[in-house]
Amino acid sequence: MVVKDVYERPLRNLRISVTDRCNLRCGYCMPEEDYVWLPREQILDFEEISTLAEVFMDLGVDKIRLTGGEPLLRRGLPELARLLAGKPRLRDLALTTNGVLLREQAPALRAAGLHRVTVSLDTLRPERFSALTRRASHAQVLEGIAALAPAGFTGTKLDTVVMRGVNDDELADLIEYGRTVPAEVRFIEYMDVGGATRWSIDKVVSRAEMLQILERRYGRIEPVVEESTAPADRYTLADGGVFGIIASTTEPFCASCDRSRLTADGVFYLCLYAQKGVDLRGPLRRGASRDELHALIAGAWGRRADRGAEERLRLRDRTPLVQIGRLREDPHLEMHTRGG
Repeated sequence: MVVKDVYERPLRNLRISVTDRCNLRCGYCMPEEDYVWLPREQILDFEEISTLAEVFMDLGVDKIRLTGGEPLLRRGLPELARLLAGKPRLRDLALTTNGVLLREQAPALRAAGLHRVTVSLDTLRPERFSALTRRASHAQVLEGIAALAPAGFTGTKLDTVVMRGVNDDELADLIEYGRTVPAEVRFIEYMDVGGATRWSIDKVVSRAEMLQILERRYGRIEPVVEESTAPADRYTLADGGVFGIIASTTEPFCASCDRSRLTADGVFYLCLYAQKGVDLRGPLRRGASRDELHALIAGAWGRRADRGAEERLRLRDRTPLVQIGRLREDPHLEMHTRGG
């Protein structure tokens, strides 16, 4: 059974946040030092996550990505990876991490059955990393990335949020670094979601601009022709190198979006820009049957008409989606809570 929304978009990809905590304070995501954290007793345990994953698979999900906050802060994460990887209907189990704790955990995660890893890497310069994240962990991130291939991981991706005047001079350097890992670099347009309270349109480097910058270095760049609902459009360099661009801000992919999100405390969000979600933890802990959980999730997705990024694109006076006051009132509006 594959559930579809009002635009015939299937429910295929589920991002599961395992914690709202993070050990970095990136300015485009967590610009403050202090946050209102989810109460510990409300965080789903691994068996609860596994149960809900099974329900989502009944409805068509076959790809799961573990996220945070920083998911490697969740104690015993390989145990969860093992629970999920053992489900025969799951075709892809991935992890997105900032890489700080990756070197120590990569072997155990691979042994547990995790398929792929995406590491956030916005700069190759230690001093710039410290300014962006307010932490001196750049060396640990690079060590974590270097540990992936020896642990047996392939298909590694590096995600870079590109910001004008911050790191837009490193695009080619990051591609060259990616060749050495090896990993495919994906450049992400700066988005006005969650904790991006300092976002402004003038800081956005569009896909068109990124391609112009890279063509000056590499010459002609060709799009990769492929059928995919992945958020990144992929491109080939003349020498065969491949990279991706996620143009969520200037050229949204809402029409083909099959992604949803489950927060660490069990709230189901249908769109990255959604202001409200569906509580699944409450019914689950009250003993709801599998059929009842099916109905709750399928009903919500079946009514889904979200096209959040497209709606934002049409705004004349585009300011950050959520102001700091509302974020403090409702931590679920933060990207580090709902899994970005």
